[in-house]
Amino acid sequence: MTVGRFTPETTRLDDAARAGWLYYVAGNTQDEIARKLGVSRQSAQRLVAMAVSEKLVKVRLDHPIGHCMDLAGALKETFGLDYCEVVPSDPDAPELTTGVAIAAAAELERLLKSDEERIIALGTGRALKTTVEQLPRMNCPQHRIVSRLGNMMSDGSATPYNATIQLADRIGAKQYPYPLPVLATNREEVQILHAQEAVKNTISLCARADLTLVGIGNIGATAPVYKDGFLTKTELESLESRGAAGEITSWIYDDDGAIMDCEFNSRVASAPMDAAGDRRMIAVAVGKHKARAIRAALVGRHINGLITAELTAQTILDLHKTLSGR
Repeated sequence: MTVGRFTPETTRLDDAARAGWLYYVAGNTQDEIARKLGVSRQSAQRLVAMAVSEKLVKVRLDHPIGHCMDLAGALKETFGLDYCEVVPSDPDAPELTTGVAIAAAAELERLLKSDEERIIALGTGRALKTTVEQLPRMNCPQHRIVSRLGNMMSDGSATPYNATIQLADRIGAKQYPYPLPVLATNREEVQILHAQEAVKNTISLCARADLTLVGIGNIGATAPVYKDGFLTKTELESLESRGAAGEITSWIYDDDGAIMDCEFNSRVASAPMDAAGDRRMIAVAVGKHKARAIRAALVGRHINGLITAELTAQTILDLHKTLSGR
């Protein structure tokens, strides 16, 4: 039996939210929570655990971790970054995106609190989608959210990790999706598509963005552009043999960060990839398998900011030391 919108499940979640607030915000012990909620200590413990498992509570670590700060400083100095944050790695799940997503969400939230209009541009990827999920709901009608790449796969279906619409909905901002496929048929079609007024406006917004967040893809058997069907195995092997290192919004570049002169890049419909310059272009990326791609993006100055995890950061620095000594 239910009364109105209240069910045993919603009541349970309400209790979990109260328990989570009492524990994480008010600093109550589990015994104190049990007394205040009128439940047993074991029930209080389960409610606190439920608050976390149901994502009713998001925990941010404010205590500086010495080794992470050292790694961030080394990355900034080595690659001339304007911004870098390194979060702890989970030894049992070193490629977990949650930590970097929380850090990226905090940085994004700081910008979104501005009363003045801000333009936020997004790439794509699992880390960016998780970043948006970590943001609290906000009312930011003054801002504009724009996508840097098309939102359609080759068969016309939506790309799975485009977070532009999700972010705009979450904060109540105006959205500018990129109304194109990720890849065009040929170079001539790209020129035709980019000549459309709506697309020209979107590309202009990308160039003027106050903050751009992008993911970074590796090149190889696990590369997103290969797994998603944009590259054939033959094309992938050809690019690998020519020294392809990584991709950002589908633009493939080599170990020096140079956008490669290849048939694939001639069909990429994404906003142009220029050097980051003074505009904040922050990559959110984690995983030792992405170290080469991240390092190449840093060398090529495609990004001037990086949010990554401890083990990834160390791998990037070690790899750069090795490759610089070639």
